[in-house]
Amino acid sequence: MIWQGRLDGEELLYHRLFQRVKEEHNYDNISTGDFALHGFAVDEGVRRNKGRQGAKDAPDVIRKNMSNFPVILPDFSMLDFGNVTCEDGNLENTQNNLAKNVSKVLLKGGKSLVLGGGHEVTYAHYLGVKTAFPEQKIGIINIDAHFDNRQPEKGVGPSSGTGFWQIAQEGPINSLHIGIQRNSNTLKLFDTAHQYGMKYILADELFFENLTSIYQRIDELLDSVDYAYLTICMDVFNASIAPGVSAAAYNGIFADTAFMHFYRHILKNKKLLALDVAEVNPSFDIQDRTARLAACLVNEWLMI
Repeated sequence: MIWQGRLDGEELLYHRLFQRVKEEHNYDNISTGDFALHGFAVDEGVRRNKGRQGAKDAPDVIRKNMSNFPVILPDFSMLDFGNVTCEDGNLENTQNNLAKNVSKVLLKGGKSLVLGGGHEVTYAHYLGVKTAFPEQKIGIINIDAHFDNRQPEKGVGPSSGTGFWQIAQEGPINSLHIGIQRNSNTLKLFDTAHQYGMKYILADELFFENLTSIYQRIDELLDSVDYAYLTICMDVFNASIAPGVSAAAYNGIFADTAFMHFYRHILKNKKLLALDVAEVNPSFDIQDRTARLAACLVNEWLMI
């Protein structure tokens, strides 16, 4: 009952997203070019990271806000494989489960879309891409206020803030972090980013007149890899447009003209085969603002 909306007609010209989504369980039914959706209904990593819990409830709320978007591509197809959950607190096992599912999607020629959940989805989603293409160079673009490269605490384990540290332990990391806030990352996290070669663009650099430089740095990463994965942590945005997150940012960025220019530039790249949104927290949202924004960002990829 989640996928429902305004029914204007059954002809293709009238279609909205809810009319084109098929709930699925068999990965063999994926065709090349299909979008395959998983919900990551998990915020165990947020709990471990001492954030505001509630992101596990976001996937279905985002689905609801996606449902009524018009479909503008006649051959559009999306299969919804439901939610991955973490009822026993075993985050590591849950991340592996999502990774296995993502790998199946990509090996069938599909495009992987994941709705978080906490940003612990990053390691799981990346692991799925890497499992599918172990010999290929994977580039990651992280639109986020935080590096998420914190070393796991002893006795606590991986969390929503450790994803890129985990990835870096498996070999050279090819990442670009866009929207990094100076007041959201300690000097240690900046130092860790430099040690691992994690490239970044500060939130202060995201303005229209700087688009040429931003495009260049995005292209430098994408030109150097075989495949790309994009992850968006919704706490990168200003609290006025994204109040429902695990860590609200009073000075976050806006989804303005400059943002949409470089965001669509990333989405148009043919190497992009996986995308997720993370840290939407319906418990703190206002009129679904954050969930709606996340839905709009996802829809940009679906209809590009």
